[in-house]
Amino acid sequence: MTFRMNRGAGRAAGRATFSAALAVLLGASGCGQPAAPPAAAAPEVSVSRPLIRPITDWDEYTGRLEAVDAVEIRARVTGYLQSMHFQEGTLVEKGDLLFVIDPRPYEALLQRANAELVGAQIRLELAQNDFARAERLFSSRAISEEELDARAKEQQQATAALAAARAAVRSAELDAEFTRVHAPVAGRIGRELVSEGNLVSGGTPQSTLLTTIVSLDPIHVYFTADERAFLRYQRLDQEGERPSSRTTENPVRMQLADEEGFPHRGHMDFVDNRVDRATGTMQGRAVFPNPDYFLTPGLFARVQLLGRGPYDAVLIPDAAIAADQAQRFVYVVDESGIAQRQPVELGRRIGELRIVASGLDPDDTVIVDGLQRVRVGSPVAATAVTIAEPALQASAIPGQAR
Repeated sequence: MTFRMNRGAGRAAGRATFSAALAVLLGASGCGQPAAPPAAAAPEVSVSRPLIRPITDWDEYTGRLEAVDAVEIRARVTGYLQSMHFQEGTLVEKGDLLFVIDPRPYEALLQRANAELVGAQIRLELAQNDFARAERLFSSRAISEEELDARAKEQQQATAALAAARAAVRSAELDAEFTRVHAPVAGRIGRELVSEGNLVSGGTPQSTLLTTIVSLDPIHVYFTADERAFLRYQRLDQEGERPSSRTTENPVRMQLADEEGFPHRGHMDFVDNRVDRATGTMQGRAVFPNPDYFLTPGLFARVQLLGRGPYDAVLIPDAAIAADQAQRFVYVVDESGIAQRQPVELGRRIGELRIVASGLDPDDTVIVDGLQRVRVGSPVAATAVTIAEPALQASAIPGQAR
């Protein structure tokens, strides 16, 4: 009896508990929509205003060193090479004796020309005496007018013959002088191309090449710029920002293959008169002092030509620039703390920074770190940072605004 009563009481208690739980669930389901999840935190980013610094643009090109004077030493008379008077590969001065071609045949021709000159002088004196006598005889009507004219013509012929004889002497003197070959310019001489005892020909376009000389101080650097660069220089000249290198010795810096920086200083001294149709480039030339003769013709060189400046440039870190296909842009934060997309046009890179040519104001707040977390039109948690100063002496590569 007691057992049945306990069992019934347990069932009644279980039913009561289940009914209470069901009521709670039903009540909860009837209270409306579930609670919304907590809002996502704004992404943390670093921001800064652009740097405004004076910048000078240097446009970089590749070129080759060339001698101001490069001379091929050729024979001017034909004969046997008698002697050489220089050491190959050394420096020579203007006027130094280099070669001697056997002068004896030309000395003999000079003697003959001098003898013919003496004969021409004697014939002229005789013609002058005959003409003077003819004039006296004609005044007394002892000879005819025709005879007087004949004596006058003979005097004129003798005068012309004397002039020809003198020219022949001068020509023979030059030929005798050309047997001694002197350096026309100062510089470094090349190797001897013809050995002593060989017959050399001279006086023609195919004259024998004996050696070469290249001048060393100063020295030229030739390089080419494409059409866009040439047109930019033209526009800057028209706008008064940068004078043309045709009329102004714009500064140029140079670097050799094993050098750091651009230690050599020179200036522009020539721009060609037309754009090359085959390559679409304009050739320019700079001149550099070379007192120690270290710069050698033929060497490869990198040159930097003054492009523009100095001017106040807007600078931001290169890492702050994003790309969408062909368009470059940055993220700026407005007064409400919302990230916005701002298209920009870029200039060259200066160290880790990039010049912004247009699209950005000095007062804009630019996101410089955390770009991957930014969503356009969404708020950001911005922390102000300072942009490191640019390395203003670093080389800037033109035409690579990315």
